[in-house]
Amino acid sequence: MPELPEVETIRRTLAPLLCGATVLTALRGEHPDDILLDPWPTFARHVRGRQIITLERRGKYLAFRFSDERRLLIHLGMTGELQLSQPDSPLPRHCHIALVLRSPHPLPATVIDRRGRFVLRYRDTRRFGRIGLLTPEDWAALSQRLGPEPLDPELDAPTFWQQLVHRHTRIKAALLNQSLIAGVGNIYADEALFQAGIHPLRRCDTLTLSEAERLLSALRSVLTAAIESRGTTIRDYRDAQGRTGRYQFQLQIYGQQANTPCPRCRTPLERMRVGGRSSTACPRCQPLLCTV
Repeated sequence: MPELPEVETIRRTLAPLLCGATVLTALRGEHPDDILLDPWPTFARHVRGRQIITLERRGKYLAFRFSDERRLLIHLGMTGELQLSQPDSPLPRHCHIALVLRSPHPLPATVIDRRGRFVLRYRDTRRFGRIGLLTPEDWAALSQRLGPEPLDPELDAPTFWQQLVHRHTRIKAALLNQSLIAGVGNIYADEALFQAGIHPLRRCDTLTLSEAERLLSALRSVLTAAIESRGTTIRDYRDAQGRTGRYQFQLQIYGQQANTPCPRCRTPLERMRVGGRSSTACPRCQPLLCTV
């Protein structure tokens, strides 16, 4: 599932092309009602003629902000992809929705036709993604339900620690809770916990302020490096230009099998499940302390 670095990479890829563009029409693909939060006729009518002012990201959500402050919200689910193409290109399999746009800016000839039009297609093999139109009030409510952004400089270690210290859940499960901190998923939780030297099964209420500070620093380090590498491609993820991420070549611990030597100390790694998700940890670099 695309996490914060992947969605941010897509936002940065699309922003120079979509900002200022106008939606001319929406094209119906396969099973759009499986993806849309609104009925197809309502969606198609309401996006037509809208101008995209900017692209925003909140946690794992991507949003196109229109000139009337409504937003087109996109959650990529597990296998969702956004792709650019020329208008005369046929819609591929598993393409559920497409937007025909006109841009005031010069765009690559590979995606734009002589009339300045291009198409943004949404493909989703497993159809777990969601797309919907939000009012400003809907957007504010969604943002309120999500926790702070880990890369927000206003999030400091004492605030982060206060969010954790009263919880009895395991720290890995807490990091996956989007109401606690937005955008972190399985990949980057494992990597940050390893970098911080904290076991995934540690209870939140056993963490010290210094450990919370170390973990927040590790989260920022891992997420920033992943964004710089255009995200992590394990299987399906591609950015809007069809490029894979590169951070999978920097992963230290995520996805490693049990008894694989730790990349830092060569101790056999452990595999476990936390909050229904597979996790990997080094019993030496990430000692499991204070679990009662």
